Amino acid sequence: MLIRLLLLGVLLLWPNGSVRAEAPQLRIGVLAFRGAEMAESEWEPTQAHLRAQLPQYRILLRPLDLEGLNAAVRNGDVDFVITNPGHYVELEAAHGVTRIASLSTAARDIPPAMVGSAVVVRSAREDLRHLADLRGARLAAVSPDAFGGFRTAWRELAERNIDPFTDTAGLDFTGFPMEAVAAAVTEGRADAGILRICLLEQMEAEGLLERGKLRVLDGRPVHGCLTSTRLYPDWPFAKLATTPEALAKRVAMALLSMPEESRHAWTVPADYQPVHDLFRALKLGPYEYLRHPSLHQVLRDHWPWLVISLLAALWWLAHVARVEFLVRRRTLELKMANAEARAQREEMEHGARLSLLGEMASSMAHEISQPLAAIANYASGCQRRLAAGDDPEGVAEGVGLIAAQAERAAGIVKRIRAFVRKRSPVPQALDVNRPVADAIDLFQAIAARRSVILTVNLAANLPLVSADRIRVEQVVLNLLQNAADAMQGEEFRKLEITSAATEAGVTVSVRDTGPGLSPEARERLFEPFFTTKPDGLGLGLSLSRSMIEAQGGRLWAEDDPEGGVVFHFILPAAKTKEAE
Repeated sequence: MLIRLLLLGVLLLWPNGSVRAEAPQLRIGVLAFRGAEMAESEWEPTQAHLRAQLPQYRILLRPLDLEGLNAAVRNGDVDFVITNPGHYVELEAAHGVTRIASLSTAARDIPPAMVGSAVVVRSAREDLRHLADLRGARLAAVSPDAFGGFRTAWRELAERNIDPFTDTAGLDFTGFPMEAVAAAVTEGRADAGILRICLLEQMEAEGLLERGKLRVLDGRPVHGCLTSTRLYPDWPFAKLATTPEALAKRVAMALLSMPEESRHAWTVPADYQPVHDLFRALKLGPYEYLRHPSLHQVLRDHWPWLVISLLAALWWLAHVARVEFLVRRRTLELKMANAEARAQREEMEHGARLSLLGEMASSMAHEISQPLAAIANYASGCQRRLAAGDDPEGVAEGVGLIAAQAERAAGIVKRIRAFVRKRSPVPQALDVNRPVADAIDLFQAIAARRSVILTVNLAANLPLVSADRIRVEQVVLNLLQNAADAMQGEEFRKLEITSAATEAGVTVSVRDTGPGLSPEARERLFEPFFTTKPDGLGLGLSLSRSMIEAQGGRLWAEDDPEGGVVFHFILPAAKTKEAE
């Protein structure tokens, strides 16, 4: 029994025994921008050195892409991370990781001592020589979150006023590995691609890319490579917030003891302020709040301008209030002036009607005298028949004729009173032939006295117009009176009045056979107080045009090729079908 217990103890203590307690793990997450296999090869010297320096731990290297590395840090699946400086700054702000070492500048071979981007194009693209030429071009990059693979180039483009998201023909994010970006450019799927500096030279040295196939825009030589951007501190080795300080110290001491002759060597942590400057310029990562600053930050950073803006706003409000007051006062003044002008215009129209009626007074007296004379004759006839006492039917007929002539006289007086009555215009749906016919009835006596041949051609079934009846009658009388005056001294005097439907409404025309218009009269025909009559006021045509235009119409004159002048006015069709 004792022998068996001794054998069991030996097995438990034997270094290679199968039941020996497993050594603790030391998990290191690595950003694999060229794929897992390349990452394992790239960081194998660091892994081997840590294994040698820390034999009590199992060193596990976990190559991950950006999303995977973020998840590993967030979930605590790794103890340390090796990543690019931009990603480190984001992890530092989001998860509290802390750098304990940075890659040593002197120990690097092909990779540069610092991080940047090479923007590459096909060598045959002569139109793309500088970063500024990329406006409107199609770009390829590994990821919008990649530091050396996108963001360092983004900053350079931003300083040239180029937003890669809006000022290019498009952005193609190929994902890892980064060699896919070079393939997109060489195959013509993108005009330019963003690579981590020295990757182009590495791919050419490894035979993965034909030498001279691609060219670097604005390339500057750094450590035997070409860069298109400024350079930033190299990759850090960082611990998670949950990693014990004692373990981090042992790992840091092991890293710093790595000989410079090895492919990778580590030194004291670098200053990553230039990376912070990039993030601040692009408003990314820990500085994304700059895109949406708080009210307190706005007040703190821009209070002088806010005070100026507030004073300007107060001045503007005072100015607007003053302007509003002035506008209201001016509007009231304009309304009063408009009412006064309207009253004056109505007075002028009324005066013009009285003046026109005065010119026709003798004709009106003659027209009224005719029914009065007929009434006197019929009355005398009735008296004789009554005296004879033998013709009661004749007396009755005579009384009927007297009544008819009295109605005729009353109608003449009614038309004259309606014409001269002082009133406000009343637009209505109107058959334009009715006021035209009333005006012709009033003008008949003048035409007979002046030996004017009056021809009337009024079209039937005209559309209704929107107008005031008395205004239309006054305009027609004005035009007839002016035409009769213009034909004084002419051997042949003829007036033609026509009405016709047009697309715009109804047109009324007055044509005379007078001498026509002189150049001066044609130029000033509708000016107020311009007249060619010795005793004229020069208001008839001016008022006529105003009255027609106030009803939405137009009045104009033109020479008749056969001699004389033709006056036209047009009135718009009414929206309603109701007659007056």
